[in-house]
Amino acid sequence: MPQNKHTEYSLLELAVVGQDIPHSKVFENTVEMAQKAEEFGYKRFWLAEHHNMVSIASSATTVLMSHVGARTHKIRIGSGGIMLPNHSPLIVAEQFGTLGSLYPGRIDMGLGRAPGTDQVTAHAIRSDRVNSVFKFPHEIDEIQRYFRNKLNTTKVRATVAEGVDVPMYILGSSTDSAHVAAEKGLPYVFASHFAPGQLFEAMQIYYREFQPSKYLDEPYSIAGINVTAADTNEEAEILSTSSLRMMVGVLTGNLDYLQKPTEMDAELREVRDNPALQRMLKYAFVGDRETVAAKTRDFLKQTGVDEVIVASHIYDQQARIRSYEIFSEIMKEINS
Repeated sequence: MPQNKHTEYSLLELAVVGQDIPHSKVFENTVEMAQKAEEFGYKRFWLAEHHNMVSIASSATTVLMSHVGARTHKIRIGSGGIMLPNHSPLIVAEQFGTLGSLYPGRIDMGLGRAPGTDQVTAHAIRSDRVNSVFKFPHEIDEIQRYFRNKLNTTKVRATVAEGVDVPMYILGSSTDSAHVAAEKGLPYVFASHFAPGQLFEAMQIYYREFQPSKYLDEPYSIAGINVTAADTNEEAEILSTSSLRMMVGVLTGNLDYLQKPTEMDAELREVRDNPALQRMLKYAFVGDRETVAAKTRDFLKQTGVDEVIVASHIYDQQARIRSYEIFSEIMKEINS
C-alpha cells in the first residue's frame, strides 16, 4: 500500500444484546456508539440485518438507521447490509429514498444476498427467496431504476426515491458478489471480519473485472475486521472472551446473549486455538494500542483496501467505546 494512501475507517454495528441487557438499553447504546463514532472521526456507521438471533437486535435495520440518523449530525448512516433476497426491491427503494430525503448526503445502501439467518427463518421471511438469490444482479438494477426514474408513464414508481442521492455498495463473503460489484461499477465490501477465507481472491476478481460506471470511475474496496482494544493486552484478552463465546455459539448453532467477560482460562484458550475458530478469527485483532496498530498496519499493507470497517463485540458499553476510541487514534496515526 502506498505510504501516502489515506484509508477511511468506519464502524459496523449489530446492536448486540448482552446478557441481562434489555432491548431498550441496547438501542440507547447503539445511539451513543454512533455519536461517539462521529466524535472519533469514523466515516460511516453501518447496521447489519440479522433475524431470529437473540444476541442481535438490528433486525429492523432501516428503522434503526433512521433512529440513529436523527441523533447524529454528519456521520454517514448505512446498511451493512440489507439482505436483498429478503425484500422487495420496490420497498427497499422506498425506504432508502425516504431515508435519503430525511438525512441528505448521509445515507448508504449496502446490499447483500445472504439470508442473515438460518434457512427456516429465511423461508418465513420470504418463501420465494431462493429464486430471489439468483435474481440478485437483476434486483440491483431494479432498485437503481427506481432511484433514477422520473417518467410519469411508468406504471410502478418509487416516487420518494426518484432523484435522491443514496450510494449503493455490494457486500460479499465469497467471490460471487465480487463479479457483480465489478460488472456494475459499484463499491465492494468484503465480510472478512467473519469470513476471511476468500478475501484476497474476491478482491483480485473485483479489481481485475471492474467496469467504470456513472456511479464510480475506479474500484473502491472496503474490508471488515474485528477489534478488541484496551489500554493493556491483559484487559483486551479478558474483554475478548465475550466475543469468543459468541463465535463458538455461531459455529455450533448454540446462539445465546453476549456473555459477560471472564478470565481467559485454559479451556477458553483451547477453544480459541481450535482451527475452525482460528480461520474465522483471522482478522480479529485483540490487544493494546501497539498490538492492534501493528496488526492493522499489516492488514492494510496486505490488502491495500480503500477503507476498513470494524466490528467489536464487547459486553461493557464503556469498554466498547474505549476500544473504538483507541482504534480511531490508531487510524489517525496511520493516516498522518
